[in-house]
Amino acid sequence: MSKFLIVGLGNIGEEYENTRHNIGFTILDAIAKENNFKFSVDKFASTATYKFKGKTLILIKPSTYMNLSGKAVNYWMQAEKIQKENILILTDDLALPFGSVRMKGKGSDGGHNGLKSIQETLTTSEYARLRFGVGNEFAKGKQVDYVLGKWDTEEQKTLDARIKLAIEMVQGFATIGLQRTMSAYNNK
Repeated sequence: MSKFLIVGLGNIGEEYENTRHNIGFTILDAIAKENNFKFSVDKFASTATYKFKGKTLILIKPSTYMNLSGKAVNYWMQAEKIQKENILILTDDLALPFGSVRMKGKGSDGGHNGLKSIQETLTTSEYARLRFGVGNEFAKGKQVDYVLGKWDTEEQKTLDARIKLAIEMVQGFATIGLQRTMSAYNNK
């Protein structure tokens, strides 16, 4: 049976809930809600195991804070004996317009501290990531406030539909693979 490590990036703590930077946590929480399971607090992360079409998905929400996400990823890769090819990182992306959801097999960290930490820990930028566009509608010098800010009223109108699409892409990654998921979903 194939095992996959699905990592939602975010920061722990109530003050970060429903913020743009925590979209990785939000997507995993939506999978849990849809499938009626809960996360439990574990080493370096809150974790849950989710079975989908014969695949086992180990879902983790690192508790290390964003800039140390690589520590949680490395620990769970080793603990679950999961290859780099079976890892998917769910992350917010300022370079994409709000609601755009793109999957890539590799890439730069784009200045994202969570991806930077993972890249340093894995010593490669060749790992799959699902980038959820949060847009860049902020004034100069206000990037941190923007990503740590809550979704606005307009964004909330379509957020659930975009999260649903992201969930389908996570499931696609585990069942039909990276390339076919990218082909099927990257332009939706």
